[in-house]
Amino acid sequence: MTRRHFPQVETFAHLRYLFGLANSHSCVLAEVRVKKIVLLIFSTAVISLNLSAQTQRLEEVHGKTILIFTPHPDDDVFGAGGTIALLNRNRNKVIIIVYTNDNKGSYDPDMTSERLARIRRAEQEVSEGLLGTPKENILWMGYDDGMLEYAPQPKLTEEATAIIRRIRPDVLLSVDPGKWYERWHKTDHRMAAFNTIDAVRAAEFWLYFPNQKLQLGLEPYRVPEMYFFYPSPQEANYWVNIEMVADLKLKAAAMQVSQFEPSVNKYRPDWDPKDLEKAKEEMRKEQPKKDGHYVEAFRYATGFIQY
Repeated sequence: MTRRHFPQVETFAHLRYLFGLANSHSCVLAEVRVKKIVLLIFSTAVISLNLSAQTQRLEEVHGKTILIFTPHPDDDVFGAGGTIALLNRNRNKVIIIVYTNDNKGSYDPDMTSERLARIRRAEQEVSEGLLGTPKENILWMGYDDGMLEYAPQPKLTEEATAIIRRIRPDVLLSVDPGKWYERWHKTDHRMAAFNTIDAVRAAEFWLYFPNQKLQLGLEPYRVPEMYFFYPSPQEANYWVNIEMVADLKLKAAAMQVSQFEPSVNKYRPDWDPKDLEKAKEEMRKEQPKKDGHYVEAFRYATGFIQY
């Protein structure tokens, strides 16, 4: 296994000596205490390395290629819509990869999967269009809603790996798989999170899916920076101020009409003004704030834990 280098830590025996625990009769408690100290030191060191490696704030990046993996055609908007708007304003090339066609999430008894897939695709194109992403930059992997965990492997990882090697992004955004612990997400979200990070790792080494190099000419590629949306509060370490585009994000999210009440129960292609205002007000309440400004939370990383 290829490992990246992290700061080495002392042995437990040495640390027990350093912290005056060498003669302690409470060996078990001492060991627990030392392990906590080691974990704190190591966690702080890794976080410090990650943030110090960041050369420019995400929202200030110009002229770069940004690749975003999203499980459904709405999670990119809800999780990072304000950031996407800022990236597009800064003339970055933003490419959205949608894992599923989101063709199951409706309570309407008259809805069909085929029709819902068409509706969700059209809504996504309008929604992302408001944020500045042209529809030709939205690519669909075409998996059924709720079925991503049952997709053939290693085909799913191979497909995402090929996308990374072909696009060669300067920055990648995706659902957070978690750093030290697996981040719990609902179906499709968790598989999208884990599959994307698996593809990031595979893309570095040409012997993973070597046919991509030998037959398609896709060279290995190491993703320089990653920002994971939907992070746990404990692991979020980066916030983008979206105050200037918050209203635009709400407007873009509201274009996903079929995702909201009442259309999720009985589809209608437009909004009743009262329902629209209610939905926007709920989104305003749910949107995180930091220092009095609307923000989007991420977990920033330049690598991943190798064990």
